Amino acid sequence: MTMTKRELVIRVASKLGMTQSDVAKIVDETFESIARNLGEGKRWELRDFGVFEVKTRASRIGRNPRTGDQVPVAARRVVTFRPGKQMREGVSGRAVSTPAVPTPEPVAMKAPPIEAAEPPASVQLPQAVNPGDQS
Repeated sequence: MTMTKRELVIRVASKLGMTQSDVAKIVDETFESIARNLGEGKRWELRDFGVFEVKTRASRIGRNPRTGDQVPVAARRVVTFRPGKQMREGVSGRAVSTPAVPTPEPVAMKAPPIEAAEPPASVQLPQAVNPGDQS
């Protein structure tokens, strides 16, 4: 299953009790910041999660698969991701220890106790009928 940015926003918003619009702004700015820094040639490290960095692929001679002719392939910059410990453990299925994020405590609504009241003497309550006693 592929997770979209929208699904990420919905999950984070519901988990943290924030509005989706606030979470969307945070996610958008995070992604823009990563892209901006990578565009400047900087690396982006998220401890235990992984490292994004830009590497330069050298120029080389490639081959056109249709004709078999040799074709020069120019050098180019590519984004690479090296997973961190937490990411590797999560993918391998081992237990992942995530830092505790405080979640809002549910508010317990207490109703006032209901006191059992005696029915007024003028009210006749029906008697329990035992199905085995039919006369």
